[in-house]
Amino acid sequence: MSEIKQPVPAHAPAVALWMSTFAFTICFAVWTIFAIIGIRIGKDLGLSEAEFGLLVGTPILTGSLVRVVLGVWTTRYGGRLVYTLTMLAAALATLLLSHATTYPQMLLAGLGVGLAGGTFAVGVAYVSPFFPPEKQGTVLGIFGAGNVGAALTKFLAPFVLVAAGWQMVAQFWAAALIVAAFLFWFTTTDDPAFRDRRAGAAPRRSLREEFAPLGDARVWRFSLYYFFAFGGFVALSLWLPRYLVGVYGFDIATAGMVAAAYSIPGSVFRALGGVLSDRKGARSVLYGMFAVSAAATLVLSLPAGVSPAIFIVAVFVLGFVMSLGKAAVYKHIPTYYPQSVGAVGGVVGMVGGLGGFVLPIAFGLLKDATGLWQSCFMLLLAVVAAALVWMHLSIRRMERLSVSAIAA
Repeated sequence: MSEIKQPVPAHAPAVALWMSTFAFTICFAVWTIFAIIGIRIGKDLGLSEAEFGLLVGTPILTGSLVRVVLGVWTTRYGGRLVYTLTMLAAALATLLLSHATTYPQMLLAGLGVGLAGGTFAVGVAYVSPFFPPEKQGTVLGIFGAGNVGAALTKFLAPFVLVAAGWQMVAQFWAAALIVAAFLFWFTTTDDPAFRDRRAGAAPRRSLREEFAPLGDARVWRFSLYYFFAFGGFVALSLWLPRYLVGVYGFDIATAGMVAAAYSIPGSVFRALGGVLSDRKGARSVLYGMFAVSAAATLVLSLPAGVSPAIFIVAVFVLGFVMSLGKAAVYKHIPTYYPQSVGAVGGVVGMVGGLGGFVLPIAFGLLKDATGLWQSCFMLLLAVVAAALVWMHLSIRRMERLSVSAIAA
């Protein structure tokens, strides 16, 4: 006979949501640290555009690949434990980064720093069980707004870098991660799903059962959406300071401030995307996001370039709609795969994160090959067009199947 499900304290859902969001904000700030210190490192080491792209993308690679593992571990061992240990491991790697002196050493340290980005999969699988299905879009949108950590790095890191060097930036963020880890551990409780499994009220699922939904093409379609909405956001967060310095001659502090201002709407409004997804439907939000993104990237792709004012307006619009799209994608996951949020959310997050790794490198390679700074937006236009076409064709196919079923 199964055990009685464990009660959840009344305050636990709110605390879990807000502390997870706070922790993820700090983690995301660390995850994008090379967006600022990478410019100084690149100058000191004489890196090419492609080498710079690899440097800023290395943490994104680790943070993407570990999301699947961390998502499954969260299901099995509880998000509270996995979240805390992951933050502490990332803090150690960030501290070691401050002692790196060569390009290979920095790449190696960057792999460890990337663990901070893996906490997204942990947070999704940890927070989701606290709330009912009709609130999933809003709740996961609020949690995902922790992307604003990229803005923290761009606001604060340039001043610390100028005053004390890039090594101090790494040490400062390592300390912030340690503080966040301890605050999270001592204020939160285990999520309801893990509590039930531990008490024997819910069976422990096998790895085969966890990953069974990955054979569904819909998972990979959602992954492409997230590759653009999240991967594109991360890539631009990392690339914009470099772009603004190279194209418009901004100094590093000004470029960092503009890139931070881009990151804020691209993060905070993710919560709005969650609310809209709950009220209007995630599909409608995604259609709007892809249409506006296509128009914005088309303008930004003009080979002749645009004025700084038009560029900033267009890129801000792009960041805003990306934030809505990120939330809409994750509204789908607990709806379609309620028993596999960790695995499916981890895979979708992994592919999105890989976009944040692959795209900056592709941006650098395209710039080296074509000489066009605008080539990065040409690539994003191609990605959003592919995602929009796949989504539309899939929806039309589902509509036809539904009509056929009714007729039968």
